[in-house]
Amino acid sequence: MSLLEQYEQQYAALIAEITAHIGRLQQQSSSSDRNELCSKIDGSLPEAQELLEQMGLEVRELNPAQRTSFNSKLQVAQAELRRLQAEYKQTKNKAQPNAFTTLDLGGAGDFYEDVSINNDQRQRLLDNSERIERTGNRLTEGYRVAVETEALGAQVLNDLHHQRETLQGARARLRETNADLGRASRTLNTMVLRALREKVVLYGVGVCFVVAVGVSLYLTFAPSSSAATS
Repeated sequence: MSLLEQYEQQYAALIAEITAHIGRLQQQSSSSDRNELCSKIDGSLPEAQELLEQMGLEVRELNPAQRTSFNSKLQVAQAELRRLQAEYKQTKNKAQPNAFTTLDLGGAGDFYEDVSINNDQRQRLLDNSERIERTGNRLTEGYRVAVETEALGAQVLNDLHHQRETLQGARARLRETNADLGRASRTLNTMVLRALREKVVLYGVGVCFVVAVGVSLYLTFAPSSSAATS
């Protein structure tokens, strides 16, 4: 198990503990019990904030795809912690129950007091159930968004990978084309040099032929001219 997963488990357990303490605080009327619960919550909230900060540091070390997913989870967790802080502040500052619920009126008074307390407890339970349901819905929605974001990030990375392969293939084909052009240029230069050599040889043969013909004519007609003159 990675350190980030350990932080996640510790944070989830701490949030559940804080939620339970706030629920008990809403039902407590004793000052000593309320003070004890407030002391526990006051110690747990900074600890939860510190865990979030540690998780944020660990998320920075992840790869981009995992970082996007965990950043979404961190945002949901931070929003949940702020909601608990606001709820705790509201509950802590809430006025104590009315004094008539604690008076010992005897007989029928005790009966109506019990009925009032039971109704209050039932209402608190309903409120807690609705709050837990809303929290679960928010967590589910946050998880869905995180999964969609992770899938989108994976798709983007896959597209970038394909584009990189395409660019590498185009670069390889360009290198091959350059190599073919180089070979063609060298072949053309060789052919031009060969043609020049053949032209020089041809000119040399032509000159030799002309010289040979001239010498032959000279040798043929020169003796005849000398004899006629004599």
